[in-house]
Amino acid sequence: MELYPKIETSSRDTIQQFQESKLKELLVYLEKYSPFYQKLFKENLIDINDIKTLEDLRKIPTTSKNDLQQHNHDFFCVPLDKIVDYSTTSGTLGDPVTFGLSDNDLERLAYNEAISFACTGVQKGDVVQMITTIDKRFMAGLAYFLGLRKMGASVVRMGPGIPELQWDSIFRYKPKYLITVPSFLLKMIDYAEKHGLDYKNSSVYGAICIGEGLKNQDFTDNILSKKIKEKWDIKLFSTYASTEMSTAFTECEFQVGGHHHPELIITEILDDNENPVQEGESGELTITTLGVEAIPLLRFKTGDLVKAHYEPCQCGRNTMRLGPVVGRKQQMIKYKGTTLYPPAMNDILNDFNNILCYQIVIQSDEIGLDEIIIKLSTDNEDENFVNEVRDHFRAKLRVGPKIEVLDFDVLSKIVFNPISRKPINFIDLRA
Repeated sequence: MELYPKIETSSRDTIQQFQESKLKELLVYLEKYSPFYQKLFKENLIDINDIKTLEDLRKIPTTSKNDLQQHNHDFFCVPLDKIVDYSTTSGTLGDPVTFGLSDNDLERLAYNEAISFACTGVQKGDVVQMITTIDKRFMAGLAYFLGLRKMGASVVRMGPGIPELQWDSIFRYKPKYLITVPSFLLKMIDYAEKHGLDYKNSSVYGAICIGEGLKNQDFTDNILSKKIKEKWDIKLFSTYASTEMSTAFTECEFQVGGHHHPELIITEILDDNENPVQEGESGELTITTLGVEAIPLLRFKTGDLVKAHYEPCQCGRNTMRLGPVVGRKQQMIKYKGTTLYPPAMNDILNDFNNILCYQIVIQSDEIGLDEIIIKLSTDNEDENFVNEVRDHFRAKLRVGPKIEVLDFDVLSKIVFNPISRKPINFIDLRA
């Protein structure tokens, strides 16, 4: 299998021509097999023969997660007896959205993860420890396993949690890479230090990190990344992916954004009026999947605000790279005249070593304005600690939220809920 696809080192013009060819194939497929897009094309008087370039995509309305939730079955392009795996992702209206994958989709998923892992430096024969779930209908864990198997790596399927078992596995099987939520590395470090484990001389070279940001917009390490590296000198690789995309954007060794795989996905970065932003500006990532058989998506708005980078990378790839997620569009908060996104608040809370875990809760007050409540547990008994945290918020974001201190045993069960593959650090209770 080609782990370093030639299209990714081709010129931007060649990449665009390649994607336009794949787009035409997708449109024909959707018009033939997708009930949802058949209706969308008909209602909007769209002749797919008029869509010849990537720019022509703007003639087609976007698709949202609400569409997926309200018309879930209409997105299926294959009969149900061709579905070999069911995954779910969170919906905007409460119930999860179902994604079915055909056998070909699983092959595509494995290919995506294999070339993504190769991007970070994972090679055939490397041992990789998965500190992520592979059950509970999560696509990610299955994708990691399939990709590592396809590229010839050895997999240690540990699942999340229990630092003692993770270290036992590390010393037993000597993995070179871990796949994990990065904040869990701090728990592993804490356990190792308390139990005298020589973790700094373990076999671990790097961690492929999911679910939490590691970089600032200029690609410098954020506070969480710094806290990990101050204790444990390993490589940390950022990734960005979603169930809807069945595609990952993963950093290479130069760590300046997640690389786009043009054979798998078309990307647009759109402003609030659904027009492309200028290069260097942030906007909503909107994607069109290529090569998906069961539930292909056309101009799907992810809700994530990102910035794209187009200059060639030192690794030799000429593909677009995605910078760190600025925030989720639906999670934008207007608080006392200031616009905020959860990642900025995460950085502030991660700045305190005495905060054991936290959760940011957004709700509407009695007059309908956004209200922020920070729930945290701490081992700092200083009565001024809460004021110190609030003052740090004011210094960095110009606002001071409400802060509630909870017992660690109570809050940790909410944050590290076993039904979630990553910490639940943010809850939006607004209507």
